[in-house]
Amino acid sequence: MHVVEHSSRLERISQERFIEAPIEVVYDYVTQPDRWHEWHPTSLGANTGTTGPLPAGARFTEDIDLLGVRVPMSYRVQIAQRPSEFKTVFTSLAVDGSVHYFLQAHRNGTLFKRVLTYETELQLATLHERMVELSLIALDQLKHRLETAGFV
Repeated sequence: MHVVEHSSRLERISQERFIEAPIEVVYDYVTQPDRWHEWHPTSLGANTGTTGPLPAGARFTEDIDLLGVRVPMSYRVQIAQRPSEFKTVFTSLAVDGSVHYFLQAHRNGTLFKRVLTYETELQLATLHERMVELSLIALDQLKHRLETAGFV
């Protein structure tokens, strides 16, 4: 019997930050994909066809920069439970997966956890390390943006 190994495997990046902003403010901001480009370095822009936080079942598209290549992504919101949880699944020619947010009121702010799960058949040695790095930058920028004047 000959077994062929599938080249893609599920990767998971889980990171969290304490953000000094009310949980509703954080939730309402991070659940607007058309604003992701303001804090996530890979987002080139999303088209949701609406404004404000997305409900479960909503579909939208986004263009991302995947190691210098523009990749169109398609999303569907699976979970939208304000203010504690939001999950969207995505698919593209290059990568499939989900982005899952968990929010918890903590002291005078919010404990925000972002879990990116993805699968790709691209054979890029540095992809996972780069995605971890970009996720860290994204959370730092999100924290900074929400803690600066004008949002809270």
